[in-house]
Amino acid sequence: MTKSPQTGSSILVPRRTLLKGGAALGLGSALGMPFINRLKAQESHPLAGKSIEMSILGIAGWLPSSLGVKMSPLFADFVKDKYGYDVSFQFQEAPFADLFQKAATSLVTRSQEFNIIISDSQWLGALAQPGWILQLNDVIDKNPALNIDWYSKTVVDTYMIYPDGSGDIWGLPQEGDVEALFVRKDWLEDEKEREAFKAKYNAEMPRSFEDFEALTMDEFEKIAEFFTRPDEQRWGFAQQYSRVYDFATCAFNNFLWSRGGQLWNPENGQVAGVLNTPENAKSLEEYKRWLKYGPPGSTNIGIAEGIDVFTQGKVFATIQWAAVGPAMITEELKGKVLVVPPPKHTGPSGEAKRIYSMGGQPWVINKFNDEEKMRVAIDFMNWWYQPDTALEFAKRGGNPCDKATLSRDDFNDINPWNRTFKFMLEDGRSQDFWHDPKYSEMLSVQQEGYSAFVTGQATDAQAVMDYIACAQQQILYDSGTAKEAPPDMCAMTSL
Repeated sequence: MTKSPQTGSSILVPRRTLLKGGAALGLGSALGMPFINRLKAQESHPLAGKSIEMSILGIAGWLPSSLGVKMSPLFADFVKDKYGYDVSFQFQEAPFADLFQKAATSLVTRSQEFNIIISDSQWLGALAQPGWILQLNDVIDKNPALNIDWYSKTVVDTYMIYPDGSGDIWGLPQEGDVEALFVRKDWLEDEKEREAFKAKYNAEMPRSFEDFEALTMDEFEKIAEFFTRPDEQRWGFAQQYSRVYDFATCAFNNFLWSRGGQLWNPENGQVAGVLNTPENAKSLEEYKRWLKYGPPGSTNIGIAEGIDVFTQGKVFATIQWAAVGPAMITEELKGKVLVVPPPKHTGPSGEAKRIYSMGGQPWVINKFNDEEKMRVAIDFMNWWYQPDTALEFAKRGGNPCDKATLSRDDFNDINPWNRTFKFMLEDGRSQDFWHDPKYSEMLSVQQEGYSAFVTGQATDAQAVMDYIACAQQQILYDSGTAKEAPPDMCAMTSL
């Protein structure tokens, strides 16, 4: 009988250059006392006495992906002691923009080249629909350790379920991720700056997590304006506008959702009339308007470029993924950075709220694994979600998603971004988009449109939204997801 996992209270770039500062991501923490509970007697296991080689496919240059393999010797010790078999792992990788194609090219041949894959959350449909990955409902039923109390329903909806709302489980959270506001604490606490700000705006600059939690974009704009000083090669704010992978889309979604808009109706696949509303066109204009507070070249900012402008001291604040916290807070910046919730937006209704894009990746298991490799993959999942493993993952810079780990008294103090990660992971503050198998085609059209507008190639926000909505409606209608064909007005749309 299929059942859904429990929830708490009821994630191109080549993220390649992503990490030009590779040293900043090489967080290796030495283990002190071993956290593996060694058993005096091994449990009976079908792989006892065997040696198995496994392969994980993940994201090149992305710390959380590599941690799965960097921590694998701990898993090898665990299964050797508990089950009596030997296992080794190799890590295959690709830049984020190429990862899906690398996985698909292998899986379409029913290959066991990659036994476990770190997938982007939006790829669940594209991997599940052809029958390439293992549905996990029965696995969870047979492995109580995987029936986990997750921190929020958002975790389940983002990393585990396809189709949305179905209860069919295809992934388990590998790395949770949310968007956070990284600010220069040392600039913020400079008393001369605070006095100058108060004199100019008759207001106090925020200091604490709680201050930023209450902050609206209107209030934050004064701070961004205050620190925008081109003569000093300083600017107030950076966010992602790049056409690469999903960068502009994730950044613009923050404006669209927080101001009351929607991308589509997932129940019937309707995009036309949902995405291209006048209100959403105004949100696109607002998104572009914030370029005035960014450094030159801001329309090319993606993850790597956002890291660069912040760590080089060019900007006061930037919205960035919590997963790249280790790269954002270099040795030189330790103690000088505050990681806080990003500002609330005020929409046409007058209500101020924040709904930002989810990032992060789930584990998925190759359905074509032979019996031995499938058993190791499931053993690995059981081990990955043990409390000691999840805690070690967090200590090395990862973001686990289980309620038990995130509820620890010391969790907020493990990494500077942990408190904000928890805050934004709560239901209603972050959300994912499209798990539909046509995700990549939908995204390509959207990135094309948003990039054209922010770079000035297109000047009419409403026309851009109409173009995207019509193209996406056609994609979903052709695939059978959308019930209605694009409306007649779509014959006249263009960028």
